[in-house]
Amino acid sequence: MATSPTEHRAKIAEARNVLGEVIARARFAGEPTVLINRGKEAAVIVGYDFYEQALEDRAVIEQLRQRAEEPPAGAKADVQNKARVIREALAAAES
Repeated sequence: MATSPTEHRAKIAEARNVLGEVIARARFAGEPTVLINRGKEAAVIVGYDFYEQALEDRAVIEQLRQRAEEPPAGAKADVQNKARVIREALAAAES
């Protein structure tokens, strides 16, 4: 089982002072840093590989959502059933 990376948290002003370290942790150790502004999460610094994968994942999810919402006219029952299963899986993942 893969372990999840350590997540760091830092106020923006503090992270600015050690930006090189924050970037190195994200890039080489895969450890994201959540930036805090006025007590609220404002942004996350992650490695570029993670960012690229997140974009790809988002595109795949959007394609699944579109296909599940618009089964072709006159689609067979199994296609409609698969679309329903995908809709239910996406809804469960979002909650």
